[in-house]
Amino acid sequence: MVRTKPIVAVTLGDPSGIGPELVVKNFAEPNFERGACKVVIVGDEWLLKNAQKTVGVKIEATHITDFGEISQSSGEKIYFLPVNTMPEESLEVAVANQASGKSVLDALSFCLHAAQDRKIDAICFAPLNKHAMKMAGMEFEDELHFFADFLGVNSYFCEFNTLDGIWTSRISSHVPLKDISKYITTERIVQAGCLISDSLIKAGISNPRIAVAALNPHGGDGGTCGREEIEIISPAVSLLKEKRVNAHGPFPADTIFLKVRDGEYDAVVTMYHDQGQIAIKLLGFENGVTVQGGLPIPITTPAHGTAFDIAGENKANFNAMRKAFNLACVMGESQFRENPPPIDDLKEGSK
Repeated sequence: MVRTKPIVAVTLGDPSGIGPELVVKNFAEPNFERGACKVVIVGDEWLLKNAQKTVGVKIEATHITDFGEISQSSGEKIYFLPVNTMPEESLEVAVANQASGKSVLDALSFCLHAAQDRKIDAICFAPLNKHAMKMAGMEFEDELHFFADFLGVNSYFCEFNTLDGIWTSRISSHVPLKDISKYITTERIVQAGCLISDSLIKAGISNPRIAVAALNPHGGDGGTCGREEIEIISPAVSLLKEKRVNAHGPFPADTIFLKVRDGEYDAVVTMYHDQGQIAIKLLGFENGVTVQGGLPIPITTPAHGTAFDIAGENKANFNAMRKAFNLACVMGESQFRENPPPIDDLKEGSK
């Protein structure tokens, strides 16, 4: 049977945090959006069962052992593909630990292999914990670099954050503030601008309006408070325009988000992590989504973390998980249209 619909894999996140609860809450809702996508929850069966007990609802999911078993009919099934990543007795709730970090790495690696084999078109993962993943052996600064290495990405990639139609990208991300200036180059700004513009188009925005943030206070004040705007950032904006990217700036970082909030721009290219993150999280902490930009497959997740302080208490708000899943579906459909699997891919019952 030839695959005719996009497939989104959803992982349960760090077992010690709120991730499993968020997945259950999202799919327990009767009218969640998914477009034409087929949905597969991936992870430990005991963990999904425990989360359902915590939340007090049950997900009606069809068990499968391979992505190739998914029906291509228009039915609204949810699928569950059990993957054994850790024994239940190893679970430590509300604390970063090696077992949970390994569980995350194993579940994500399983899905990344499926993506390489063209069996799925997008991944949405519930919140993970970087420290736990590093305890389990991850040698990278964050999950994005883990994904890029796994998938053999050599071109520019960066993390995007989105909130109700507002997107941000970063020239530097999880690095010390003292090292930021090393990353501020015209080439990286052009790459970031092109990448976020292309990603917005895949998310359904036909002519994205991109604002580029300044690095220094007041945009450098004509060079009296830093020259990066004159020597690096402004030339990058000009090059983006030459590449037909609808880019503008640089704008002082303390005012640009007012323009974005008011609908003048769709995205901001920021120079470092907190320059965009503070604004986005202040505008709507419980609704933000992170997109792993520049990878060969769309990958999304809630922008918040594992919330160990409320893990296992059924207090977690699943709005961001819902939005991350919805965006994975939109981008997964685009991925499927642009890169359909081979005609003989995913025969029914294939292993």
